[in-house]
Amino acid sequence: MATTSFATPPTLRRHRRLSVSNSSSPAEHHSAPNRRSLLSTALVASAAVSLSNCPISLAEKWGVRSFLREKYFDPGLSPEDAAARIRQTAEGLRSLRHMLETMSWRYVIFYIRVKSSYLDKDLKTVMALLPEGRRKAYVITANQLVENMSQLDNYVRTPKVYESYLYYEKALKSIDEVVAFLA
Repeated sequence: MATTSFATPPTLRRHRRLSVSNSSSPAEHHSAPNRRSLLSTALVASAAVSLSNCPISLAEKWGVRSFLREKYFDPGLSPEDAAARIRQTAEGLRSLRHMLETMSWRYVIFYIRVKSSYLDKDLKTVMALLPEGRRKAYVITANQLVENMSQLDNYVRTPKVYESYLYYEKALKSIDEVVAFLA
């Protein structure tokens, strides 16, 4: 009996994948993973250095993770902690100017909405620190701050540049008045 050998048709043969690059030597083909690892190492190192320069108190209470933690897992802040968070919000609101100038509306909206949700709760909590005689003026100032923040949110969402700047300045003035009440 004759043995028959079946040859693989040329269309089913596996070909070696050709890499497209400008290099002519095979040693340069293996440098791409090295470049990636070097670049990722450099990025991680620069991120670690930038985070190490940030104060711990700001790093802990800033961003989405702290929002979720403080919103759902730390619901009851003491009046002193609420006052500290209002002061921190005032500092953060001042640093928002650069984002408004570059018209980074998405980030501004996110920041305003997160901080507004904190402010509603914190403004009520802080009222326990104030004497009875100053509470009425505090309530008026706090209501003005909440109104200015909601108007700022509305105009940033639209986005209307002049009105956004106008209500940003009004919100800064209002939050400074609230911080003055807490001093």
